[in-house]
Amino acid sequence: MFKGSNVALVTPFKNNKLDEETYIKLIHFHIENGTNGLVPAGTTGESPTLSHDEHEKVIELCVKESNGKLPVFAGTGSNSTEEAISLTKHAEKIGADGALIVTPYYNKPTQEGLYQHYKAINDKCGIPIIIYNIPGRSVIDMSVETMARLYELKNIIGVKDATGDLSRVNKTLEKLGKEFIQLTGNDDNALEFNKRGGTGAISVTANIAPKLCSNFQKFSIINDDKSKSETEILDKILQPLHNAMFIESNPSPVKYAAKLMNLCDDDVRLPLVRVTEKSKDIIKKALKSSNLI
Repeated sequence: MFKGSNVALVTPFKNNKLDEETYIKLIHFHIENGTNGLVPAGTTGESPTLSHDEHEKVIELCVKESNGKLPVFAGTGSNSTEEAISLTKHAEKIGADGALIVTPYYNKPTQEGLYQHYKAINDKCGIPIIIYNIPGRSVIDMSVETMARLYELKNIIGVKDATGDLSRVNKTLEKLGKEFIQLTGNDDNALEFNKRGGTGAISVTANIAPKLCSNFQKFSIINDDKSKSETEILDKILQPLHNAMFIESNPSPVKYAAKLMNLCDDDVRLPLVRVTEKSKDIIKKALKSSNLI
């Protein structure tokens, strides 16, 4: 249900308010251009600076506009377990296909704390949950052993792995098996990630290059010489984009790229700021090299 190229959707703003009209257009842009799944209200969607009402609205709009055409895994994580439960129950109520739940940032729970956090959410909802493990932002790293314990629960189905450690794919596959979904959160390592047993990505780059990303994912899991060749060609095209999208704090670079493509404005909320002129030049160059502008 949830594999291939899944976009970590940006949240467009106008005058620091949610730009609903543009957001709806973005959703249909992805439906029409090969994206395999939608992830609203994640880090790329600036969830830390969305109000609770905005957070719920972003998910509602995504579910309504996708209308079953693409699966929606809503970002419902928080460093407050009660808030994560509330957001996840809301996502379930309005028809989201699942939830992407980040490890609790700032609190620095132990592995047992991580287990109890996800178990509490699992026990209060009935939709699939993908763990989002991103130690670079949350400081903590969920171990493969803790993930294995969580996989025994009814709703835990996979992980978005943003550790950057490719050996984790092998360790997770060995411990949890092929049915446990492994999606990379690092666009730049998607080729090797899938070679080792991954089944896709939750992608920042897909915001601006949905067809390239979905074609890359499609060919990367077909094990024949022609598909391998296509995958490597697409990876070479995409790498400059992947690098440019993280030249400054996400999602400032991808929002600027989206502005150049007339998809949305590059407004971000403080403490994020727009990218520098130097970064703009690099982003433009990457877009041109990929024939996106």
